[in-house]
Formats: sequence, C-alpha cells, structure tokens
Amino acid sequence: MRQQSFTIAGGLFALLLYAGILWAGVAAIRDPESAGPDFPLETPDVATIEAPDPPAEVPADPQPPAVPEQKASTGKVDRLPARTIEPQLFALPEDGIAQPLERVAPRPPLSEPKEKPAATTIVFQRPVALAAGLIRSGDTTVQLEDIEPENAEKTCEGSGRSWPCGMVARTAFRNFLRARALVCDQPEENSEKTVTTACKVGNENPAEWLVSNGWATPLPGSPLEAKAEAARSAKLGFYGDDPRDLSRAPLIIDEPPVATIPEDTAPDL
Repeated sequence: MRQQSFTIAGGLFALLLYAGILWAGVAAIRDPESAGPDFPLETPDVATIEAPDPPAEVPADPQPPAVPEQKASTGKVDRLPARTIEPQLFALPEDGIAQPLERVAPRPPLSEPKEKPAATTIVFQRPVALAAGLIRSGDTTVQLEDIEPENAEKTCEGSGRSWPCGMVARTAFRNFLRARALVCDQPEENSEKTVTTACKVGNENPAEWLVSNGWATPLPGSPLEAKAEAARSAKLGFYGDDPRDLSRAPLIIDEPPVATIPEDTAPDL
C-alpha cells in the first residue's frame, strides 16, 4: 500500500514540474524583459564605417548590327549588294605554267589474279563416226570444233573418175576412233541436238588428225589451215585420187558390227 502511494505521489510531482516549465516558457514569451539579465549589444559608430568604392563604369553595349528591314508584303529579306570579283583571278593559266597531261603506267594489281578453273570435260563412251568429224554417242551428236561438217555421201573427182570420198573418209575416221572414249569440253548447251566442241582421243586431237590426212576442211581463220595446205600439197584425202586399189581384191572396210551402230546413223546434214 505504501509503495502504491509513493508511485502516485511521484506521478503528481512530475506533472506539477512539467506544468511549471510550460508556465515559465509562456511568461518568457509574453514578457521577454523579465526572462533574465540584460545583455547589451555593441553596435559600431556610423561615422567609422567607410563608404564603399563606386562601381567601375561598364562600357556601353556596342550597337547591334543593323538587320535589313523585311518587306511587309512578301516577308523576304533584301539581298546584300554583290561583291565584284576580279576576272584575272579566274583567267586561264599562263602557257609556261600549264603542262600537257602524261599517261603513266597502271599500278600493279594488289593481289595475284585468280587462275581460271580448268574446263569441265565430258566423256563419250563407244563413239560412232557418222561422217568425218561427226560423232554419235548415245543420244548426243558431237561436231568437232574448227572443221566444217562433212557429208558421208560426198564424192570427189580423181584420175578422170569420181569416187565416194565421203564414205572413205568416214571409214578412215572409224578406224582412227576404234570405239575409244571421246573426251570433250563441256558444251554450253548439252541437249539431244548436235553440239560443237573440242575433243581428244587419248592424247590426239581428232580434228587435227582429219585435217592432216586430208579428210576434213578447216574453218576460215582456224589454226589448222596450215595443216590443210600441207595435205593439199601432198594430195592426201580429198585432194588426191581414190586410195582404194580396185584392180586387186576389193578393199575390206573395217566397219563396226551392225549391232553397235544405231539405226539412225545417217547424219542430219
């Protein structure tokens, strides 16, 4: 009981103390002179204060550039007067100064030129000669490059009589081929029609062989013209007599078996 009385008394004392502090604060705000001792403030004498220096004179702003008046009607600005340009500054140079142009050699290439890829070849197996320079392999007919197409029905004159030089040339060409593979450059258009391309049989050029033996005529401007002149001088092939000796036994022509020759062996000339 006694402890509870002390607790209540302490609480009342704290409330009275807090109320006294608030009352003293209110009194100090209302009457500041009664709040405490005076503290005089020292103020300097007005005479001892030096006047500040007058500010430096600021130069007047330069006059802004005149802006050309705008036309009220069109709103465009008047153009400034054109400045005269001296014509001698744009005249042609003197004769001693101007030099003629000189062509210089081109610079070397920055990289090595690429080698051209080797031409793609195509192989024709078991070729059959339809005429001198005209070959059939499967469904493709090949005309040798650089020579004119020959007709197997061609006839030539020699020793006062005609002889079937076209058929003899075809037989000689078949004996040359002997059913060996024909390696040709890939033609640009490979179809069932006749294609003209350069070919080889082994290491030999069949077109060159035909011209050298007089069994083909080179095209104008062909490098084989010199060989054709040599064959004409030697009277070989078309330029000579019938090579068959009909006074003796008949000439046996080495023709391939009939089974290996297609039915449409006649050239479409």
